[in-house]
Amino acid sequence: MVKNPFIPVISQEKKEENPGSVEFQVLNFTIKIRQLTSHLELHKKDYLSQRGLQKILGKRQRLLSYLSKKNEIRYKKLINELGIRRRSQTR
Repeated sequence: MVKNPFIPVISQEKKEENPGSVEFQVLNFTIKIRQLTSHLELHKKDYLSQRGLQKILGKRQRLLSYLSKKNEIRYKKLINELGIRRRSQTR
């Protein structure tokens, strides 16, 4: 099993691992998304995995939306640590 380097970063802030926190859930979804995308690069016609990936992406999107409404600072910090979003260009 591969250890995830992001878990200690989030755990240090909370001092205990809280699997119910939004950050921890987004982290776990991100790990699953990365695993599924690497799987789908090899198996392009695995439609059940594609559907599972879409469901996980939707769940993560809802959690990030919730976090952005509740606490903008935690949201920005999380997306920067995980490298999820690209920064939007301001016009």
